[in-house]
Amino acid sequence: MTSTTPSRRRMPVGRWFAEIGWRHLVGLAAVAFAVFPILFVISASLNPLGTVASTSLIPRDVSLVHFSTLLSGERGPFLRWYLNTAIVCAVVASAQVFLSVLASYAFSRMRFAGRRVGMLALLLIMMFPAIISMIAIFTMISRLGEVIPLLGLDSLPGYILVMLGGSLGQVWLIKGFFDTVPKELDEAAIIDGASHWQVFSRVLLPALTPILATTLLLSLVGVMSDFLLGAIMLTSDEKKTLAVGLYGMLSGDRSNNLGVFAAGSVMVMIPVILLYQFLQRYIVGGSTAGAVKG
Repeated sequence: MTSTTPSRRRMPVGRWFAEIGWRHLVGLAAVAFAVFPILFVISASLNPLGTVASTSLIPRDVSLVHFSTLLSGERGPFLRWYLNTAIVCAVVASAQVFLSVLASYAFSRMRFAGRRVGMLALLLIMMFPAIISMIAIFTMISRLGEVIPLLGLDSLPGYILVMLGGSLGQVWLIKGFFDTVPKELDEAAIIDGASHWQVFSRVLLPALTPILATTLLLSLVGVMSDFLLGAIMLTSDEKKTLAVGLYGMLSGDRSNNLGVFAAGSVMVMIPVILLYQFLQRYIVGGSTAGAVKG
């Protein structure tokens, strides 16, 4: 008795391309579109000439002269800019996520007068670009500096205070995640004798690990890339952040400072990538962990 195994029928090429193949082309085009500027910046940072005309996608000569120039402080106090940016990002991002989580918990789990109006007001404020409030912010901070110089213009505490004005920018995103957590978990914990703070910190927060990691990363990148507010408030070299300092260095001589600017961009890029790799396990693992009663 002989048995025959039916051969798998292959999908015609035309049908495969119509259903699956075009997605590969779109994906490759998106990857090429995203990778091209990154490769150009890396190439410019490694090109010893450091000019626009001599920079290509693949560097002909490789040198670390731009990194040494940047770290030596010849074109500006880069390490000081780096430290200022790290301080601002740590304080502002932590405060933004913490306050947004507290507000999201209140909007998601509590019912009070003005709840809907407050949520709509937050949404309306987020729709307006920050540039329309520049004059008002500059006037407020300049007058505040006359009373409290530490919080005035050209000071990191004053800049941090201004950046904290957007602390509730992540409320809608976190609230949507709060709403997906069953309220039966809260009720079961309260029946077991837990307080509202214990329910919030021990039951709900572990379940919110993915959205907390995501919002923290978004806040850090947003604060790090801020230029408009920093350019208005921070004028002295010792108080500038990376975005303001590197742009000022590039605007002085766009052609000859391209290599140094690209080297600074690469050094800014590396910690963001490392942070994303570190938070990635929480984004993935937090979806199935937390809020499980042992």
